[in-house]
Amino acid sequence: MVDGMTTTANGGLDTLVLGRRIRHLRTGRNMTLDDLGAAIGRAPSQVSMLENGHREPKLSLLSQVAEALDVPLSELLRTEPPTRRAALEVELERAQRGPLFASLGVSPVKVGRSLPADALEALVRLQAEIQRLLTENAATPEEARRANAELRQRMRSQDNYFPELEDHARRLLAAIDHPGGPLSQRATADIAAHLGFALHYVPDLPHSTRSVTDLAHGRIYLPQGNPGTSDARSPLLQAIASHVLGHAEPKDYGDFLRQRVEANYLAAALMLPEDGAVPFLQEAKAERRLSVEDLRDAFAVPYETAAHRFTNLATRHLGIPVHFMKVHEGGTLHKAYENDGVKFPADPLGAIEGQPVCRQWTARVVFTLPDRFTPYYQYTDTSSGTYWCTSRVQPSSQGAFSVSVGVPFAHVRWFRGRETTERASSRCPDPMCCRQPPTELAERWSDKSWPSARPHASLLAALPVGVFPGVDTTEVYRFLDRHAPTQG
Repeated sequence: MVDGMTTTANGGLDTLVLGRRIRHLRTGRNMTLDDLGAAIGRAPSQVSMLENGHREPKLSLLSQVAEALDVPLSELLRTEPPTRRAALEVELERAQRGPLFASLGVSPVKVGRSLPADALEALVRLQAEIQRLLTENAATPEEARRANAELRQRMRSQDNYFPELEDHARRLLAAIDHPGGPLSQRATADIAAHLGFALHYVPDLPHSTRSVTDLAHGRIYLPQGNPGTSDARSPLLQAIASHVLGHAEPKDYGDFLRQRVEANYLAAALMLPEDGAVPFLQEAKAERRLSVEDLRDAFAVPYETAAHRFTNLATRHLGIPVHFMKVHEGGTLHKAYENDGVKFPADPLGAIEGQPVCRQWTARVVFTLPDRFTPYYQYTDTSSGTYWCTSRVQPSSQGAFSVSVGVPFAHVRWFRGRETTERASSRCPDPMCCRQPPTELAERWSDKSWPSARPHASLLAALPVGVFPGVDTTEVYRFLDRHAPTQG
């Protein structure tokens, strides 16, 4: 392969850009199609097909073309179109050959010199706007539920363990000579500096963001005081993770979810490194004292981070299937993971987010306790087996949430809290379990009450639109303009 070769995403020659470069060089030398065809021993029609991007030539033919045009071969293979108009022509040609135009049933426009520049510009802008509107329309609650279900299936298939992300974390920690144990705030800043970023804590971070990265100037902007997070390291590590993993603008909501999961995973792998957390957990298992609280305390992280990290490592390194739940105090499931056979409430699409959780499950019972902030342990008999869970409540700006980790009864012998006598029975999804009120209460109040619901906004509208759902892009760009270093 020639260095700098104009290629497509799949590695082949980008024939559209190549063709425009050949045409630009030919006309600049006042050569006709006949002239160039005669010079390379090809018919003018074949040269025209080459310039219109309808064939991928062999390197030997390109060498002949370069020689006939009196330019180095590298000049033909440069990656950018030769002019602004050529760039627009390439973009329109690509669009017309893509699935969007095919699905619309629109006849293609001949892209040639006779097409006025303003018409060309308008067609390209129109195509981009149609694509944007289709992308926004795809971001419906149904699309979000499908994307969540697909992502959860992927996580289950690999036991929520991502070896490539563990490797990234290991290399970053080695680069700053991290000695092991908890990752300090200073060590987190050292990782950012190693990657070439300076940290700026500002009072006016856009309200729809946790951090903003200025790739042009090597800056990461963070809020002063880190409001809305229980760990000051988390927003910075997630920003670092997105950069390290090369995340680009999400193509759709599924891509957005994948990127978020990867960034959260890598951030947690930095705070609880595999090389330190696994021996800690293996020793605890050997002594039958596994505990999410102990993992949290050993690595100085929030409880939810420790619970997530336990699910990453438990099956792969301890041989323990596990489930995780985060449930709002209103009783709805916020997010969850399982590879132990537990049956989460789900809609017909297989989505679990927003579904009501059985009142008998540990994740709901913990809200009824006078002491919400001490770990609570419970056995629950369900239609899919008996599970032991540990759960605790944590506050947030959206209300209180319970965070729970559970395992099948056969694996409880490895955990602290297994001696609990708390036990419940759940028959959900049988509506008689907890979704329908007892007959006596229903008879007393069913026609004498009218509750005014407080639904989540997400139940009433589609997902926030935009490249990054919920982010005000204009606000972000104006923020960057305010804070960018002035040019000397």
